[in-house]
Amino acid sequence: MILAGDIGGTKCNLALYAERGSELVLVFQSRLPTRDSASFSGILDKFLQLAKAEGAFQSGDCIHAVGFGAAGTILDGRLHAVNIPWTTDVRSLADHLNLQPHNVILLNDLVATAFGIEKLSPQDFLQLNHVEANYAANKAVIAAGTGLGEAVLFWDGHQHQACASEGGAADFSARNERGIGLLHFLKQRMPRVSCEEIFSGRGFRKIHEFLDPAVRHPVFEELGGDSAREITQNALAETCPICIETLDFWMDAFGAEAGNLALRVLAYGGVYLAGGIALKILPKLKQSTFCRSFADKAPLTTIVARIPIYVILNEDAPILGAAYKAFATVNRNVSVPA
Repeated sequence: MILAGDIGGTKCNLALYAERGSELVLVFQSRLPTRDSASFSGILDKFLQLAKAEGAFQSGDCIHAVGFGAAGTILDGRLHAVNIPWTTDVRSLADHLNLQPHNVILLNDLVATAFGIEKLSPQDFLQLNHVEANYAANKAVIAAGTGLGEAVLFWDGHQHQACASEGGAADFSARNERGIGLLHFLKQRMPRVSCEEIFSGRGFRKIHEFLDPAVRHPVFEELGGDSAREITQNALAETCPICIETLDFWMDAFGAEAGNLALRVLAYGGVYLAGGIALKILPKLKQSTFCRSFADKAPLTTIVARIPIYVILNEDAPILGAAYKAFATVNRNVSVPA
């Protein structure tokens, strides 16, 4: 069996796969809160207990390899994360699961998503614009959720090579007067404004307070309250004008950041939007100025407008990518990007 997971700041999405030739078949999957355990090992133990209780994992079953995509930087086999409350590394995971270290794959979650793209079906994507993709070209992935992640699939002439990025930690770049106003507003409250401060879930409240600090919602007063959920739901239901304006602002600015990523890597193979936020706001995203702000890169507007934009509809993309990357360590017939 192959154990795989998508490890985020809010939840850990874990799955067990059975090996069937060169393919994997899902046998059990569960989501567990990230912050409910003092360690990743504790979360894995709870998951395996649940799998055993469901009859999906018997005492005689053997896990041959594991793959985890995690929201953070992987350096020397160790996870360094801002939004995850514990650390982990390949060696400790191998010891805990009684595996050889080379059968433990620890990836950045966006790299895992990039690998997973190759394993999805056409129905798992929604294209926001109407342009043709060039398969033999670079691709880029950007995901907004608890944090902001970015990754690149570079075309080397034969196949795509996945590369991690910490683009979310890059400086936020304002593109118009309103964006400059937001940047100035936030600079008075924090020493540095990164892209993640705007384009993760916590960015919605910041934009809302910038647009009209007098409008408050009950969730704003709750410790750890989910203001992103409140604001986006109000915007979708059209019950709060400031929430509507906040979501419009966010989508327009997020489109510009996705366009920046497309420019930096010339992603003629496509830019892929992943993460939970895009799916939650999909009805508005399709009608928004996202595509226009994505391509608004004069004098290269016509060039950027030729880059296709896809929303990844299948939230299991990072799990699939991590699972098949792990599977490749024990099965030479498995093909995944390098």
